[in-house]
Amino acid sequence: MHDDRSLVEARLRRVLDERIRPAVYPESVPLDVAVWHAPGEPVPVDEGLAAEPGPIEVGARWGAPWGTSWFRVTGTVPEEWAGRTVEALLDLGFDENMPGFQCEGLVYRPDGTPVKGLNPRNQWVRIGAPVAGGEQVRLHIEAASNPVILDYHPFRPTWLGDKDTAGHEPQYTLTRMDLAVFDETVWQLVLDLEVLGELMAELPADAQRRWEILRAVERALDAIDLQDVNGTAEQARARLTDVLSVPAAPSAHRISAVGHAHIDSAWLWPLRETVRKVARTTANMTALIEDEPDFVFAMSQAQQWAWVKEHRPEVWARVKKAVADGRFVPAGGMWVESDTNMPGSEAMARQFVHGKRFFLDEFGVENDEAWLPDTFGFAAGLPQIIRAAGSTRLLTQKISWSQTNKFPHHTFQWEGIDGTRIFTHFPPVDTYNCSMKGSELAHATRNFKDKGRARHSLAPTGWGDGGGGTTREMVAKAARVRDLEGSPAVVWETPTEFFRKAEAEYPDPPVWVGELYLELHRATLTSQARTKQGNRRSEHLLREAEMWAATAAVRTGFAYPYEELDRIWKTVLLHQFHDILPGSSIAWVHREARATYQRVAAELDEIIDAAQRALAGEGDRPLLFNAAPHGHHGIPAGGAGEEQRPEEVTVSERPGGGRILSNGLLRIEIDARGLVVSAYDLAADRETIAPGAAANLLQLHPDFPNMWDAWDVDAFYRNAVTDLTDTDELSVGEDGRSVRIARSFGSSRVTQVLSLPPGERRLLIDTEVDWHETEKFLKLAFPLDLHAERYASETQFGHFHRPTHTNTSWEAAKFEACNHRFIHLDEPGWGVAIVNDSTYGHDVTRAVRTDRDRGTTTTVRVSLLRAPRFPDPETDQGVHRFRHALVPGAGIADAVREGWRINVPERRLTGAREVAPLVTVDNDAVVITAVKLADDGSGDVVVRFHEAHGGRARATLTTGFEIAEVRATDLLERPLPEQAEHVGNTVKLQLRPFELKTLRFTPL
Repeated sequence: MHDDRSLVEARLRRVLDERIRPAVYPESVPLDVAVWHAPGEPVPVDEGLAAEPGPIEVGARWGAPWGTSWFRVTGTVPEEWAGRTVEALLDLGFDENMPGFQCEGLVYRPDGTPVKGLNPRNQWVRIGAPVAGGEQVRLHIEAASNPVILDYHPFRPTWLGDKDTAGHEPQYTLTRMDLAVFDETVWQLVLDLEVLGELMAELPADAQRRWEILRAVERALDAIDLQDVNGTAEQARARLTDVLSVPAAPSAHRISAVGHAHIDSAWLWPLRETVRKVARTTANMTALIEDEPDFVFAMSQAQQWAWVKEHRPEVWARVKKAVADGRFVPAGGMWVESDTNMPGSEAMARQFVHGKRFFLDEFGVENDEAWLPDTFGFAAGLPQIIRAAGSTRLLTQKISWSQTNKFPHHTFQWEGIDGTRIFTHFPPVDTYNCSMKGSELAHATRNFKDKGRARHSLAPTGWGDGGGGTTREMVAKAARVRDLEGSPAVVWETPTEFFRKAEAEYPDPPVWVGELYLELHRATLTSQARTKQGNRRSEHLLREAEMWAATAAVRTGFAYPYEELDRIWKTVLLHQFHDILPGSSIAWVHREARATYQRVAAELDEIIDAAQRALAGEGDRPLLFNAAPHGHHGIPAGGAGEEQRPEEVTVSERPGGGRILSNGLLRIEIDARGLVVSAYDLAADRETIAPGAAANLLQLHPDFPNMWDAWDVDAFYRNAVTDLTDTDELSVGEDGRSVRIARSFGSSRVTQVLSLPPGERRLLIDTEVDWHETEKFLKLAFPLDLHAERYASETQFGHFHRPTHTNTSWEAAKFEACNHRFIHLDEPGWGVAIVNDSTYGHDVTRAVRTDRDRGTTTTVRVSLLRAPRFPDPETDQGVHRFRHALVPGAGIADAVREGWRINVPERRLTGAREVAPLVTVDNDAVVITAVKLADDGSGDVVVRFHEAHGGRARATLTTGFEIAEVRATDLLERPLPEQAEHVGNTVKLQLRPFELKTLRFTPL
């Protein structure tokens, strides 16, 4: 027999496109349309419905960027359509290839009841099935003219990303506003042919099944009268019945489809637009649940649920009913799908506290899984946090985007820094926007790496990023492949149902130890520096506010600000979303974030000041309040007292130019270029800086990645570098104890102040950059005379080691990595720490010197600033301030302590009395990260701490109040089975390396 596959397949494509799909709506009549354009920001629904619209015709342009237009569509169902199914087709000017990235709408009835959302793949509204004929139709559409930021020519700079710069040019053309007859038989035929055509294309060319499908499709096409598709569709479907009813092989891969709409809480749209995106999507999904009895939809991010509750109570009522029916599933147990690399320890914990508590309070649902399909890699401290929140599982997908190395597992145990393991699944479908295409399902089957040991995988199904969710077409396709030969078997299931099956069939999966590093989007550790600084500062201010307020509440009866702290925490957690904190959102998002962080700081400073004044009382004694978890200058951690001033610092001229700083512990030589050519540890009699090298070296690279400008830095950026060594000015600071350096480069200027605090073994480097570069990358380099094969960088509740070499492609791919407050390198007995107050990205390289010394130079470079032009064309332009410290002779304990110190400086206040800490611990290896009152308002004191040095620790925790009871709890402050005993007001502690614990104290 001749091979006519291509002939039949080409025939199928053309007949579907030109005849069958158009026949789904064989008859239509136009609707009358009028429009009112809201003059500014979106208005309440009542106001939009009441506004008087003006006329508009199909074909007219509408919608200024970020505008809101209220369309009113009216019409009458023709009498002759009685007994038929009728839908309104409402095309606002959609591009079907851009669901979630274009204009969108939410349809309302005249009484304000929401009906469903409109998006490029969901343009219909059911009027009746069947209709009686003669019905009056009146619908209102709240249409958002969100501009297309990421289009067919992606990553080109655009001013559309901020309402203030986007202009007023209409963005869309009103395309279709009709009433139409919906022919369900033809619609079903379309889906029959799509499923079979897509399945056929994935089968081997010599497979019997492929040829059987081909011949069945050919017979169906022969049965269609192209001039009467509607009249012949039923007989065409009949010719496909046999081939669609052949069951799947018993060994077929099993896919749990989970209805999903991964909605970015902000990205190429502002936060206020996400509120409406969530409303549109949830309206659609609750409607689809009512129509499709097998369909299950899962939504993560408690913040988005809270938005629906607050802003769309009518939709919320439908959501609550669907949740009660088990069909609309809260997933993930986090406040938002946050970045997990940069959030600090306590913030990462609070993502789960606030997320899980919302779902428990609203629905009584306990989430077992963390749901993070799109997050840009996962820090090694996360498994312990997930477990401490009462969850045991993780789902992610983004690791499939890695450029260099393919991750070796799809189902595995992920082990964190403390040894905690989390059952983890990474869907082999390789998308969190699965649409049930045959190519996607076949890819999931072929790609699944655990064949022979496991058979189940999960497929998040529905349009996401900008929302939309699952469509009726996806549900119909899933029904056809539920049990179909040649296809994996698909069933709608909740995440919990999937994980139960996966764990049961794969009780001993492989183990992956350490971070889940994404070999892509590395520049998100640096882009939008002000957003990152706002996050870091907010995290530490929240810690201070809770600790001082709790101390004042116990000691003085101070009114603990429960509601204020809860609200502020949720605001900070929202801004840790994985396109806000990473710096990959439009300019509007980051402009608002800067203003939000300023408000947060002002509120928290007020709380801190009020609590400290309550503690100190009225008086004129100069007091120093120390909120860091380690004592400093005689002030205990969490207490206040008078500062004990150590000896002074000397500044002298350096032979050959420059200055020398000395404080009896360190001797720092700064040459005439303003570079640190020596950092001598006097006690250890050891030099820190590599021979012939200089630290505090600013380096500038070109930075134009191949894609994803704000997200990516590609390895080739290192091929060209400019050392910034020209000095405009080098002088002694006004305090007589520091050195000031100024230099210019390009269109920018940098001023640095180098100082050596009295009695401390750290060189402070304060850097101010007036940044006006484009597509450049600014680094601060420290070449160290250290032979280190690995280094430590702080992560949540501990630190994580990475190699300094590039033996394998896995190591070479980590050319930009994340740290929190410190990086630490050492040889046995001596090390160096570099600490920071607000930066995250860095790189570490090593080289063997070729001179007679033949020693090893290990260079740490801190990433300061970038200047990508997409999606924000003015990313980080303007003035920035950074603080770093070089700490010679540092062990890991010093790195931990100095990292906290630079982030939580002491506060000065006058008062009447010293303040004793509310809680103390007698071992510096045990770091207290939170002291607060219990969230339930009981007055109990909650203390969270962890072992921070990477070894076992014994310690005694002492409270500054009498204890009635102490209990170990999870992160949500719920009692755990393990016992916690106290003797008087002390508790004996034994901690494993990096172990995290929470204790709840009931005062007497």
